[in-house]
Amino acid sequence: MRRRGDEEEQEREEKWGTGGGGGGVGGGEEEERRRGMRRWMEDTQVGGGGIARFAHSGMAASQKLQRCVVSQTGKHSASIIFLHGSGDTGLGLRAWVRDTFHLAFPHIRIIYPTAPARPYTPMRGAVSNVWFDRYKISRDCPEHLESVDAMCSTLGTILQDEIQAGIPKHRIVIGGFSMGGAMALHLACRHHPEVGGVFALSSFLNKDSVVYQAVEGHQGGPVPELFQCHGASDELVLHEWGEQTSALLRRAGMSVSFHTLPGLQHQLCAPELELLRAWLLRKLPPLDQHPDATH
Repeated sequence: MRRRGDEEEQEREEKWGTGGGGGGVGGGEEEERRRGMRRWMEDTQVGGGGIARFAHSGMAASQKLQRCVVSQTGKHSASIIFLHGSGDTGLGLRAWVRDTFHLAFPHIRIIYPTAPARPYTPMRGAVSNVWFDRYKISRDCPEHLESVDAMCSTLGTILQDEIQAGIPKHRIVIGGFSMGGAMALHLACRHHPEVGGVFALSSFLNKDSVVYQAVEGHQGGPVPELFQCHGASDELVLHEWGEQTSALLRRAGMSVSFHTLPGLQHQLCAPELELLRAWLLRKLPPLDQHPDATH
């Protein structure tokens, strides 16, 4: 594994803190959105030291998330929950996906939730739209499970809304980009293993993640299939981090497909989303093609 010093690690955290972990599209409009987010983060800087915390315990679990929804053009028979990276929004991820590749389906609703604003420790406690907190951006540290579990509870309400709308859990896929992919793995593997699948783009799990133990514990029961993509030139979330995550999940008993995108940095690209679209259609085919898919 390539070693990085403290200075390089700090550079990675600063890049994540200015939207590098969330992504976006090129052009003046997107750059202005990022500048506005940075100014907002600077204006809402909170005291550092230790792990950043909510003012009230359980705040994340009590919030109802904003959602950007791309509706199906025909009969609704499946759903995708697509989680953005750190510092982004559901609307921002939707715009990025739209400008990169046409990811829409006649029978699948795509939901892009927005993470609540909260203090984020790698940004010295500045407020950002993140799914959970981290002690630092590294595979070699414990997970901040208090914030992860609170958000799993919050995101679970979106699944329940889809189920109440008549969509079986096995016709729902959860995924995300960067931090969103890690959040999706916690949500699917630990709390909702019956979902139709999970995808993680440019994402990683800590080397001692409880997700690995959860997958091992589901042996003999349902374990969602994982679709992973990672850019070979990613300097924010190293490609080897994604590979190591894939290897540990496969060793734990998960079915994993891992795709390397040559030359791709920490971003989305059309070939990646084309691969994702094909996988999604395999996991969530139109019901008129597979009449038994509801059983």
